[in-house]
Amino acid sequence: MNIFRILGDVSHLLAIIILLLKIVKSKSCAGISGKSQILFALVFTTRYLDLFTNFISVYNTVMKVIFLICAYVTVYMIYVKFRKTFDSENDSFRLEFLLVPVTGLSFLENHSFTPLEILWTFSIYLESVAILPQLFMISKTGEAETITTHYLFFLGLYRALYIANWVWRYHTENFYDQIAVVSGVVQTIFYCDFFYLYVTKGRQTGCYNTEMYI
Repeated sequence: MNIFRILGDVSHLLAIIILLLKIVKSKSCAGISGKSQILFALVFTTRYLDLFTNFISVYNTVMKVIFLICAYVTVYMIYVKFRKTFDSENDSFRLEFLLVPVTGLSFLENHSFTPLEILWTFSIYLESVAILPQLFMISKTGEAETITTHYLFFLGLYRALYIANWVWRYHTENFYDQIAVVSGVVQTIFYCDFFYLYVTKGRQTGCYNTEMYI
């Protein structure tokens, strides 16, 4: 544990809470990609199977349970409770374009060829691209609500902080996980244009037009 990982976890949790509060308060899922949320739920499910086999710490266990619960509550809100407000027409990204190559890659490149390790690797690869349906939806509609951009900002910040965490661990523990690092860098790259738009345009106008980075 180090300050970068803790701040990364807090940023990740804050992003999820922002999204849930947006849905609950507005009673609407407008502008939110249900497909991205399904992918994140799948990420947490396949990554945290070790909850039943490996205890690391109370902090680790509690965070895993919270992320799992929040992920499935979000999916429930989108597809069940507030399904009438869900914009399925614009949430049209083809998930097989992500799931098929990610599944294949997790079998080819992993630390050990065991079921839990392959599923963990699958979750790492999938997380790096899980946000694409959301970004695709924003680019298709041409704009995003302020609260949705805050959600994306904190997700991107979480990944950036985790890169700092890996740098710190490399220098202090000589620890390096190539699969996690490369996937994390790829995921962060997807947020770069969004970060630029968020900082330079969003806070000036309060409205996020996405034509700049389509």
